[in-house]
Amino acid sequence: MATRTLTDKSIVALKPKAARFMLPDPKLSGHYVRVTANGAKTFVAVARDPNGKQVWHTIGSTQLHKIEDACELARTAMKNIKGGQDRKGPKSFQTVAEEWLKRHVQARGVITSKDMTRTLYKHAMPVWAGRDFDSITRSDVTELLDQIEDSAGPSAADSILSILSSMMNWRVTRNDKYVSPIVKGMRRTSQKERARTRILSDDEIRAVWKQAEANGVFGALIRLLLLTGQRRSKVAAMKWEHIEGNTWHIPNGNKRLKGTGGDLMLPDMAMAVIKAQPRYESNPYVLASRYPGTHYSNYGHGKSQFDAKLPAMPQWGLHDLRRTARSLMSRAGVNRDHAERVLGHAQPGVQGTYDRHSYREEKAQALRLLAGLIQNILRNDSDKVVKLRS
Repeated sequence: MATRTLTDKSIVALKPKAARFMLPDPKLSGHYVRVTANGAKTFVAVARDPNGKQVWHTIGSTQLHKIEDACELARTAMKNIKGGQDRKGPKSFQTVAEEWLKRHVQARGVITSKDMTRTLYKHAMPVWAGRDFDSITRSDVTELLDQIEDSAGPSAADSILSILSSMMNWRVTRNDKYVSPIVKGMRRTSQKERARTRILSDDEIRAVWKQAEANGVFGALIRLLLLTGQRRSKVAAMKWEHIEGNTWHIPNGNKRLKGTGGDLMLPDMAMAVIKAQPRYESNPYVLASRYPGTHYSNYGHGKSQFDAKLPAMPQWGLHDLRRTARSLMSRAGVNRDHAERVLGHAQPGVQGTYDRHSYREEKAQALRLLAGLIQNILRNDSDKVVKLRS
């Protein structure tokens, strides 16, 4: 019976069996498609080295390479094996990226590894996945940054540039001949432009709060960010078990994470937002998502929908609410040290080392003063500061 020619379509249609099997390529002796029991499909090549030893070489996933490209890579690998040379050939962008994520990012416990991986797969992988990593030029990087800047903004372009720069510098340390194409001056924003100074005005606070009251979980997130001054990740990850009476016990299990406010006694305004959230048996989070066991995290979509319903106002971000809360505490007469401890900022020098006081009551008073000022702003009577009960 004639052997069927392998095509991209026929490879996709291959079904796994109880045990791994190899399907030969009729057009190229020594080239195979390997299919594992769980359905993973990989191109492989086999040849004998100068000592007569049979050497198997994995080319890559069938999702990464088309059959014609895999054949060329297989020919090169088999030629190198027979000549006793390096059989690996050029590494694809995806291969290097995955090695970098594994050995440089995940192995070092980088706390932003999930965000870095998501950004990489969103912007760079669709364009360069199967590309020879070493062939990527400065103009290729510039073209990618242009596309990202046009579609997602200059900050997004700078984010992927930082990731690529780290990855390519890592590649330099592991390859004698590789030279990174990234040079100084490729960023789309300056450090001065990236400096965050935005706080919401009283009118903007009123507009945002009014819309937040009618915006479900995302609206609750906004109000809690403003009332507590905590980071978005901490508020979103709040669980019902973290709330005891009016105290929020904020966990910080990873020492590499930035600090938190610790135990915070929340004012009535904040507790009212928390108690208004629906509680699900299958979900431990206060700001629950629609998926069981997960918290709300669709910030980009939620923010764009939220902004569409607001009156015209300058661009703002969720982190601006933390800065606004800190500024409002100063405005309300909160002691600077107490306000910084609410935000969880590390205390400098000897004070940070030797002062082990919990500042529980002081932080509670700071949040009461903050809530009082916010309440007066909402009433359009911000000249007065009302001390709310805890």
